[in-house]
Amino acid sequence: MGIRDMFSNFLYRQVEKRGWFEEIFSNSIRYGGRYANDENILESSDVYELLQDISNQMMLAEILIEEDGREIRNHPVIKTLKNPNNYLTGSEFIKLMTNTYLLQGEVFPVKDGDQLHLASNVYTELDDRLIEHFKIGGVDIPSFMIRHIKNIGSNHLRGVGILELGKSTLEGVMSAEKVLTDKYSKGGLMAFLLKLDAHINPANAVQSKLITAILDQLEAIDESRSVKMIPLGKGYDIKALESPIDDQKTLSYLNVYKKDLGKFLGINVDTYTALIKSDLEKAMMYLHNKATKPIMRNFEDHLSLLFFGPNSNKRIKFKINVLDFVTYSTKTNIGYNIVRTGITSPDNVADMLGFPKQNTPESQAIYISNDLSKIGDKKATDDSLKGGDDDEKQRITDN
Repeated sequence: MGIRDMFSNFLYRQVEKRGWFEEIFSNSIRYGGRYANDENILESSDVYELLQDISNQMMLAEILIEEDGREIRNHPVIKTLKNPNNYLTGSEFIKLMTNTYLLQGEVFPVKDGDQLHLASNVYTELDDRLIEHFKIGGVDIPSFMIRHIKNIGSNHLRGVGILELGKSTLEGVMSAEKVLTDKYSKGGLMAFLLKLDAHINPANAVQSKLITAILDQLEAIDESRSVKMIPLGKGYDIKALESPIDDQKTLSYLNVYKKDLGKFLGINVDTYTALIKSDLEKAMMYLHNKATKPIMRNFEDHLSLLFFGPNSNKRIKFKINVLDFVTYSTKTNIGYNIVRTGITSPDNVADMLGFPKQNTPESQAIYISNDLSKIGDKKATDDSLKGGDDDEKQRITDN
C-alpha cells in the first residue's frame, strides 16, 4: 500500500471517529476508475463511432444467395435473414451480430426453424474427436442449429474482441474521460481549505457552528456570477485549492491512447480521420477493406454452413454497393462517361442517380460512346460500318 493510500485511510478513520464532521464531509468526492463491460463500453465516443461505421456497412450490405456463380434473390433463407425473429429486423440483427463480434470476439447465431437468434452465455468444448459441443444453461444445443463465429486470435476455440484485447487501454481512456467530465460537471471541482490557528475541538460548539456556517455559505455558490462575502474572525483563513486534475496531461493521454482503440478494430485512426477530411469515398473503402470485408467473409462462411450444411453449392453472400460511398457529383460523372447522349440512360445509371428506370430493352442495354451500339451485339457494331469506304470495309471483313 502506498504512502498516499495510507494517509488517505488514516484521515478517513479519524473522520469516522468524529461524528460531528459527518455533516461537513458529506459532500466530499472520491475518484474511482471505470471497468469496461458490455453495458458501458459504448460510452466511449471513439469506440462507438468506429463500431457504428463498421456495423453500418454490414447493415447496408445486400444479402443474396449464390449457386455456381448464379445469384438467387428470392430464396426462403433470404426471407429469414430479412425477418429473423419477432423482436429484431434483418438490419438490426446484422448490426447487433457485428457489434457483438467486435466487442466480445465471438457471436453465436442460432437457427430455430424459420427464425434466427443470437445466443448468449454459450459454453463450448471439443470432444476427443475434435467435434465442438454447445450448451446454454446446461442444455445441449445440436450443432446443426448453432454456429460459433470467432474473431480468431491465437485460440482455435474462442475469439478475441476489444473488451479483451484493449481492456487496459479502454479502461484507462474511460477513466480519464470520466475524471474530466466529473470535474466540469461539478463546476471544476472547486475546493477550499479552512485554516485555523486553534485546534479543532469537537466540544467547542461555537467553533463547530462557525465551520458549518462557512460550509453552508460556500455550498450556496451555484453560479459563476454569485459573490459571497464571508467575514472571518482572528485565526481563521480560507484558501482556494487548485484542482488535482491536470487537464493538459489528461488530454495528452487521451490523444495518444484513444487512437489505439481503433487498432483493436483493425483501423488506424489517424489514416481514417485524414481520409474522411480529404476524401470520404477513400475513407469508406479503407474501412471496408481493412475491417468490414474480413467480417463479411467470416459471416458468409458460417451462415452458409448454418443454413445449407457443408455439402451444398449454395452460399450466402453479402454484397456492398461501392457506389454508396461515392458523392452524387461523382455518380453523375460516372453516368456521363457511360453514356453521353442521355444522363439517365441506361437503366443502371438512372437507378444509381435516383431516377426511375424505363425498363425497356433499349434502356437496359449499355452503349459504346456516340455510336449508340449495344455492347456484345456484333451485328450492331457491324452496322456502324455502313456508309464507310468500301475498301476499308472489305479490309476489316478480310481480317
